[in-house]
Amino acid sequence: MSRVGEILKAVGDFGPFQKRLVLITVLPCLSVAFHQFCQLFMVPNVPHHCDTSWIRAVGPNLTEEEQLNLTLPRDADGAYERCSRYSPVGWDLGSILAYGLNATEGCRDGWVYPSAQPPSLLTEFDLVCDRKDLHDISQSVYMLGLFLGSLVFGPLSDRIGRRPVILISILLQGLFGLGTAFVPHFYVYMAFRCVVGASVTGITMTLLSLAAEWIGVSQRPKAVLISHCCFAIGEMILAGLSYGIRHWRLLQIAGSAPIFAFLFYMRVLPESARWLWWRGHKCPNTGSPPSPCPGEMFTPRKLLVTKLLGWAPRANQSCPWVPSACFDSLAFYLLKLKPEIQSKPGSVLDLFRKKHLRKVTLIMSCTWFADSLAYYGLSLNLTNFGLDIYLTQLAFGAVEIPSRIVCIFILQWFGRKKTQAFLLLLSGLVCLVITGIPEDQPVVTTVLAIIGKFTASAAFSTSYVYSAELFPTVLRQTGLGMCSMSARLSGILAPLVLLLDQYHPAIPMAILGSVPVVVGLLCFLLPETRGTELADDTGDTHPPAEVRENANSSSEKGHVKGKDGGQDNECTKTTYF
Repeated sequence: MSRVGEILKAVGDFGPFQKRLVLITVLPCLSVAFHQFCQLFMVPNVPHHCDTSWIRAVGPNLTEEEQLNLTLPRDADGAYERCSRYSPVGWDLGSILAYGLNATEGCRDGWVYPSAQPPSLLTEFDLVCDRKDLHDISQSVYMLGLFLGSLVFGPLSDRIGRRPVILISILLQGLFGLGTAFVPHFYVYMAFRCVVGASVTGITMTLLSLAAEWIGVSQRPKAVLISHCCFAIGEMILAGLSYGIRHWRLLQIAGSAPIFAFLFYMRVLPESARWLWWRGHKCPNTGSPPSPCPGEMFTPRKLLVTKLLGWAPRANQSCPWVPSACFDSLAFYLLKLKPEIQSKPGSVLDLFRKKHLRKVTLIMSCTWFADSLAYYGLSLNLTNFGLDIYLTQLAFGAVEIPSRIVCIFILQWFGRKKTQAFLLLLSGLVCLVITGIPEDQPVVTTVLAIIGKFTASAAFSTSYVYSAELFPTVLRQTGLGMCSMSARLSGILAPLVLLLDQYHPAIPMAILGSVPVVVGLLCFLLPETRGTELADDTGDTHPPAEVRENANSSSEKGHVKGKDGGQDNECTKTTYF
């Protein structure tokens, strides 16, 4: 166990302090869920046809039905064509009635929508006909923002800390999320959505690491999955919010403005003590060290970590002394500990330079790719399952709550590796089964999609917990950033995969199902991390197998004899892969 891990265990690794921290970190997930799927309800499928008002110049007394009969061709089913019209001519009305119109063209003058339809992205920016693919492309642009956020905020969090990145991400999400409601053009809308996507990644990834680094081993999965349950609640709130607010700009304001509230209480958010310990940041205005500790031996880093850890025992009521005495005792305890071999800050290259980290990085990147492809492929295909989109979204959000809760127990019973592999296999198989369901069975398709969403959500939650335990502290955010980049890459591809249904309806679901099945088999090559302490460095001091053997033997013997003072020192248990 690392030094910070020892102190956290002493002062309480899941007391009121950590529970309050979990509460603080999960609430922003409500807004994250809104931004992930709000566009699905801003582009409703409404009837439309080409603007043919040109004929009013020659026939001002024509009824609407007569105007459409003269200017719009009909399809094979007898309905008016939505994306073409008869070309305007310079004839009088009598000639048009006598000879009719034959030549067709696209909707050069725009489209006409029902007058009672509330403003939406589709009606305001004409996302129909040859522009309908812009809807899915804008979803991919949002996923590109998630990808860029992984690229930027992962390494940035390892460099400047978890807390600053969280606050920056919340500010960006509030400003650009609210600004999206006032954009004049669709391309500006896509640019703003890209920035919002980047901020979403900064919030979710960094909150995960912050919670994992303050909480003990046994409660870590529970804390992470609670935040995912909050995300599912946000999906359900989105269903009700979008049902009650049909104007897309008002919906965007209602979903984006509440994030500013988190800026006011986030001032109480602590920095990760693990990160501070290993990065060695100095504490400004610390003054002289406490009296029990020699000043020349007490570094600013240890003083800062001691101050942070001083919050936990007071909140957890594990320190019976007054705050100053509690602070001094923790500081004195830190100095009694034998100094650890300090690791240099890790870099992205370390993820591939070291054999054990290279295997973890490659397989977990594939795992996140498959998780994201199945999860977003099902979630963004909401309008194609044949049932009401609001009820389907409500069901999709509701099913995620039991999937996250069940995942907590499965992770404890069967371990991380088996859980990750089997959940991916199940989600892929469900998607493959959907390809064989006839299109006239929307209820069966939706039920299977809900089951697929259940397993895909649980697989995604497992990946978050598993990845946080596989990567060491000095590379945790960088490793999560790499995995998240892989997930965002598949998120970019997911809306584009759905466009393949114009060639055959079964192609998208076949792709969404086959990838998780293949990656699920790869997960059996990963090491198990159930019940192990978080690794802090990259394993430079010992070979991975040696460290694991020593850790296992120390857990059986309990204590080993120290070399320096002849006293029993608790054997450090650090797991490497």
